[in-house]
Amino acid sequence: MRHVATASVLAATCLSLAACSGGDGKSDPQPSPRTALKFGQTADTAGADGKGTAQITPETVVYVDKAGADAPEHGLFAVVTFKAGNRAKDSVSITAAQGGFRWKTLDGKTIKAGNSEGAGNIDPIGFNDAGGKPTVRANTYQVNTVAFDISSVEKGGTLVYVDGDGVAFRWKVPATSAGPAANALKSALK
Repeated sequence: MRHVATASVLAATCLSLAACSGGDGKSDPQPSPRTALKFGQTADTAGADGKGTAQITPETVVYVDKAGADAPEHGLFAVVTFKAGNRAKDSVSITAAQGGFRWKTLDGKTIKAGNSEGAGNIDPIGFNDAGGKPTVRANTYQVNTVAFDISSVEKGGTLVYVDGDGVAFRWKVPATSAGPAANALKSALK
């Protein structure tokens, strides 16, 4: 009988701890911490304003010291291609045009996508611009780009995407140009 009473007390304690773990019931406005994904790994993310689900997959990164006529203010452009997919029957918008992408440096500094005039102007031919094409049609995917103006010591940072529910997804970015579209992206940036 003693074991049953102990088990009941433990069960009640666990339930009350689970119920109380939310604190005051208010949501934390900060992006939630998550384990970093491998570059090229897909994350199921909430669409803009929490509507729908978009699959985000960063696939390629290139580091260039010039993109067309634009030169970086901090020494280097980091341009990342990402696939935005939608398996649903309705279109979904991603948060890239609303500042959803960030670059976190090894020393903890956060850089917003398009953080300089040059980075904001990057729109390589053959790739959709994330700011201009934030909506992904039903049952399709599109390859977009996002660019950051960084210094050479900030290569190999962490790409952060904050979805429509405020959840942060992280990918460790290679410190050298890499990915299936690296050569095509470099050519498109000339």
